Amino acid sequence: MIATPQQVQTDARPDLVGLLPEEADAAVRAHFAARGQPAYRAGQVVRWLYERGAFSFAEMTDLPQAERAALAEAFALTAPEPARVSRSVDGTAKHLWRLDDGELIESVLIPTPTRLTLCVSSQAGCAMACTFCATGWAGYRRQLTAGEIVAQFRGARRWAQENGYDDVTNIVFMGMGEPLMNPRALFPALSILNRGYRFGARRITISTVGVVPGIVRLADMPEQYRLAVSLHAPNHELRQRLIPLEKKYPLPELLEALRRFDQAGGKRITFEYVMIDGVTDLPELADELAAVVKEFTAFVNLIPFNPIPGTDWAPSKRARLDWFVDRLGRQGVTAYVRESRGRDIAAACGQLRAEATEGRKPVQIGSL
Repeated sequence: MIATPQQVQTDARPDLVGLLPEEADAAVRAHFAARGQPAYRAGQVVRWLYERGAFSFAEMTDLPQAERAALAEAFALTAPEPARVSRSVDGTAKHLWRLDDGELIESVLIPTPTRLTLCVSSQAGCAMACTFCATGWAGYRRQLTAGEIVAQFRGARRWAQENGYDDVTNIVFMGMGEPLMNPRALFPALSILNRGYRFGARRITISTVGVVPGIVRLADMPEQYRLAVSLHAPNHELRQRLIPLEKKYPLPELLEALRRFDQAGGKRITFEYVMIDGVTDLPELADELAAVVKEFTAFVNLIPFNPIPGTDWAPSKRARLDWFVDRLGRQGVTAYVRESRGRDIAAACGQLRAEATEGRKPVQIGSL
């Protein structure tokens, strides 16, 4: 069992956005039955919730006004307030959402010619404290609820529809926080997105720095959710200097959990590897990386380090990125360079909540 800090529920009413589909249906059916309303009213609410994405009961215009008012008294519909929306020159859009208790979280829409990917947060802040990530530097605040996770999808989807973007095609849990450290909300949110909003499991990716119990739980699930592993170093010594969680779940334990996930079949693994000049891009590390990942049905995303306030690190040079791709390929490992999106609005990998780190004492490479 993964220990999880307390989640905050500021509203005593059940949140329909955060209930499993069968729970939401049962709740509204019981509500209408108690009010002597016909059973089909529940189907109307469910369609407004999942198919039409209503933000409030007032929007459910095919229900009588008195029933809309009664629903609003009985249930909540989590809809975080957009505190700020930033749009990059490359089309990436970052939402800063204000939650009911004032906490701020971020989600990012990333358009390409063939897809629109939504990156969602699972926690307010992050407790993992990875040395290369601004989100971890900003500190941990609290867990999100399932409703707050799903609400990011609902809010970003409506904004995309209203601002000339295509439909969301992929969801990645790569925003603020470590998803597998919030299982009370993550796993219900996955089911809500998959079964409520009909979002295929293969189009949902959970990113983790290596929370072994959570990976094992995903491996045992029938749904074929994707997994992205923030490896970032191919050996225990370097990895524990970059990722503090390596001390709790060392690389051999992580790899054993990944074997279980891989053997479940159809559940693709992506290895994420940050490329920091002079730190993670040394030539000998390419061979170590290949040795670690080549046993899996997987590929490697090489991620150029995105500058954040407080470090003197720099991304690897393009020649070294290309060399890594070639070196890995020669050993049977498919690798790509993941081009940064939204860097100008601090929406790129490792930059979320970067503004909160300004003024922090710089980390020196030599101290790692």
